[in-house]
Amino acid sequence: MTPSPLALRRCTLAAAMCLGLAAPPQALAGGDNNASPLRIGGQGKLLLTGGVSSIDGAAGGGLTPWATTASYATEGELGATVHGSRAVTRDYALNTAGVAVGWNDRLELSLAQQSFDAGVVVPGSTLRQTIVGAKWRVAGDAVLDSDRWMPQLAIGALYKHLSPGAAVGGVLDSVNARRSGAELYASATKLLLAQGLLLNGTLRATRANQNGLLGFGSTQHSGYRLQPEVSAAWLLRRDLALGAEYRFKPDNLAFAGPAFREDDWKDVFIAWAPSKHLSLTLAYLDLGNIVGHPHQRGGYLSLQVAL
Repeated sequence: MTPSPLALRRCTLAAAMCLGLAAPPQALAGGDNNASPLRIGGQGKLLLTGGVSSIDGAAGGGLTPWATTASYATEGELGATVHGSRAVTRDYALNTAGVAVGWNDRLELSLAQQSFDAGVVVPGSTLRQTIVGAKWRVAGDAVLDSDRWMPQLAIGALYKHLSPGAAVGGVLDSVNARRSGAELYASATKLLLAQGLLLNGTLRATRANQNGLLGFGSTQHSGYRLQPEVSAAWLLRRDLALGAEYRFKPDNLAFAGPAFREDDWKDVFIAWAPSKHLSLTLAYLDLGNIVGHPHQRGGYLSLQVAL
């Protein structure tokens, strides 16, 4: 007799539990029948499967969001993460701090604050950007569907507001770049549990210049553009993952001259999670040209605490 799909999925999870990769079934399903309707600080997901905190504050990789929701909270649980990161290239530095809340493995709310040192362009200038995000898992379960073709799917929105200061603000006004903008995205995350491989694809509707740090839109390009983003992570062991990301970018300011050409972003990263409460991500970045300074390569370090 051929086993049912449900039986096969249970076998897959059982094998993962034996290898120490999975939590008990009651944790994956949201707990036992005697549990309260909502538990704070849930830890039901597998280690590292929730991703880390992106520079925009959403759960995923360092550069791009995934369909996973923030924290290790699963059904019937409420969890949160706090993170801080620093990216340093040859001429620039970006600091990010943020918090994200995950509820019921369904909804994510995030808040991030970015501080960008632009002193190489305008001495003493620091650009600050506030990002508010929301994500909703619409279908699929990365773990429970790991033995099927179905990925986990989510849609999200980000609202960004830039405080550029007077000098940089004047430049942005000259090219009609707005100080605030919204982005919409859809992500699909596929976990191949047996192979220890996670694949993600995101499609973002954006008009941001350099992720919003140079405003939104321009005189010649005021509308939204669809930009793909891809990432992959390989689980070297249960607490260590190696991955890479590639994020396509719009080029709204290229008409203003070669200095404003915008390149795609990419990175190679390694993430270590000694426990579900702590993760550390180290990456090598290649951000291309940023305001007349090409070959912006450097390092990225992020610390995330899950509550």
